[in-house]
Amino acid sequence: MRRRPSVILGASGLVGQRMQQRLSNHPWFELKAVGGSASTAGTPLSDVPWRLEETRPPLPELRVADVLNPSFVQDMLDIGIEVAFSCLPSDVAAQIESSLTRAGIAVFSNASHHRAEEGIPLVIPDINHEQLSVFGTIKGNHACGTNCTLIPLAVPLAALREFGIQKVTMRSEQALSGAGWRLLFNQEANDGRVDPEIPGEAEKVRDELLHVFGTMAHERVIPAEFDVDVTCQRVSRTDGHQVFVEVELSESVSIEAVTNSFHSHDWDQITKSCPSAPLRPLHVVEHIDVSEHLWSNGIQFASKPDPCLDLKTGMAVVVGDIELVGKNTVAFSGYSHNTVRGAAGGTLLLAELALIEGRFSES
Repeated sequence: MRRRPSVILGASGLVGQRMQQRLSNHPWFELKAVGGSASTAGTPLSDVPWRLEETRPPLPELRVADVLNPSFVQDMLDIGIEVAFSCLPSDVAAQIESSLTRAGIAVFSNASHHRAEEGIPLVIPDINHEQLSVFGTIKGNHACGTNCTLIPLAVPLAALREFGIQKVTMRSEQALSGAGWRLLFNQEANDGRVDPEIPGEAEKVRDELLHVFGTMAHERVIPAEFDVDVTCQRVSRTDGHQVFVEVELSESVSIEAVTNSFHSHDWDQITKSCPSAPLRPLHVVEHIDVSEHLWSNGIQFASKPDPCLDLKTGMAVVVGDIELVGKNTVAFSGYSHNTVRGAAGGTLLLAELALIEGRFSES
């Protein structure tokens, strides 16, 4: 398979740089351009401050292009770009993503602007793979990854669908990196003095959860109808979103049945062949340790991960602290890397899946 020439939209943000890591050695996509804001336009990529803990990977000698320059789309076409990975703020994504898709460039977005828009699939591959069928139809080759907080909630819940989900109550503890590099580098926030409020986050998580658990009807998504009560808060942790969940089920269950469902939850065969798919979607533990369980490939934890070479590590959701709090009510905790599985890695996995299914050009 040839490597598709790709552009990353987002040069200096945490998610954009996670995507740079993941494309530095990707077997299916090749980094050929980087777009950013007017403030970074023209800057050599190597001179853009590196925000991640890991060392900057060897990257092509590129200069950042201004994504809002009127010539940007044509410039991308002129250098043969086929795929765009959008790691832009929502307001900027609103101005450029659709222009790229109209020009024939496939867009896989981590931005929130087009999420759940009719004709643009919002997909978590092991939950609503079938909703990817609208990719390439009325809105062109355009797909979105979900809110990062949804991942540690939705993936374990998907394993419990066989018991019938009636009500979900969730409380989150979300890392500083979920708000971007500025908060991550804020000394007061790192010292524990961080505003716990995340305006609008609970509503996003609720709406996207019901969307991805919805059903397809005539190329439209009919959202699920179970009750959802969500509370979100920021905590002074660098990376990793943890959620604390109670789920009321339609039938009585045992701890053994719930644990077996978590263990048996798996990818379909097509998704398993994607480079970014972890060995298992869920990594089941007795108790979640946020310092030790951030980087999982579904089977084991990495203490010194290399996200440039190992695309699977950090992509599994960890689930633990499982207990029965009623004959049909289960409590558990979920944990995932918010800028990897919850953002850059999840969006890249979506692109891998669309490519291997032939949903955009194989030529």
